[in-house]
Amino acid sequence: MAHKSGFQKRKMSSGVILRDTLLTLLILLVATAIAFGFFHVVPENSANITLVYITALVLTARFTEGYFYGVAASLVSVVAINYLFTYPFFRVNFTLTGYPVTFLFTLLISIIVSALTTRLKEQADALVEREKLLMDAEKEKMRANLLRSVSHDLRTPLTGIIGNSTTYIDNSESLTDQEKLRLVEHIREDSNWLLNMVENLLSVTRINQNSMKIATSLESVEEVVSEALLRFRKRLPDVAVTVQVPEDFLMVPMDAMLIEQVIINLLENAAVHSGSELPVELTVSNDEKKVVFHVKDYGVGIDPNKLDTIFDGSSYTPDSASDGHRGMGIGLSICKTIIAAHNGEISAVNHTCGCEFTFTLPITSEK
Repeated sequence: MAHKSGFQKRKMSSGVILRDTLLTLLILLVATAIAFGFFHVVPENSANITLVYITALVLTARFTEGYFYGVAASLVSVVAINYLFTYPFFRVNFTLTGYPVTFLFTLLISIIVSALTTRLKEQADALVEREKLLMDAEKEKMRANLLRSVSHDLRTPLTGIIGNSTTYIDNSESLTDQEKLRLVEHIREDSNWLLNMVENLLSVTRINQNSMKIATSLESVEEVVSEALLRFRKRLPDVAVTVQVPEDFLMVPMDAMLIEQVIINLLENAAVHSGSELPVELTVSNDEKKVVFHVKDYGVGIDPNKLDTIFDGSSYTPDSASDGHRGMGIGLSICKTIIAAHNGEISAVNHTCGCEFTFTLPITSEK
């Protein structure tokens, strides 16, 4: 297996050498053809020829690997200028008055330009690699946070379902009808909560894990909001929501199902964790380059110490006594993942009477 890997590496190396060699020759041939054109059109201005070859050197250094091809192209360019465009033509003659100095400086400038271009390309490649490593680290951190949130958020509802069902079975004869109904209601609530978490986890599978991007299409903001509200009201029919969307018909590139999931998560968080019976406000505004979604509640707000980490997957409950089994961590972490995949931003702030979540979607796609 190691032998095969080494063979593939040598084969790849040979392919790169052949490609870079042919590319260098092609660039020099094109540069020579252009130089001949300048030489015949404006023969008195020979500086253009040198500029053409320097441009060829920059292109060679940019699109080939390492320093060799740029330096080799520098030597070939200087010789070509002497052989093709310096009298006597078609002869290499470095004995002309002043030409050795011109030759040395032209060669020096060519090598410096080639080396600088190659160096800049290497730095750019290193920067891309660094960004890739940072993205991989971010994905790994997000995966760890999700696993931690899942382990926390799944354990307590499952424990509740098992406990309530066991109580119902073991004490069915002694329980009143009202007590039995209450136990079944608790089981249904925990089951719905688990279903919501499963839908969140399935949403993440729609995101490309390598590039953290998703397939988008132009969707009507009003239709996406309406569908999200329809799904939300099936889960929590007693929660009041006021909606305000722009009168303008907005089409935004997005994955509609994922954005609906974000809206539902934020509305459910507001309804469940705010501790308020006042309506939750969902507002959409058009900010020219992006569409902004606001979900605002009038409840207990968020602990200021947790505002900066609320999207990292850690479970958070404003009122542990009344809502101890429903953490917000996994839903908000997935919201952040979805919005980041859309090249948008998401944030949370407290206001005087509660908290407000905001996320943005760019109106134009970013390639």
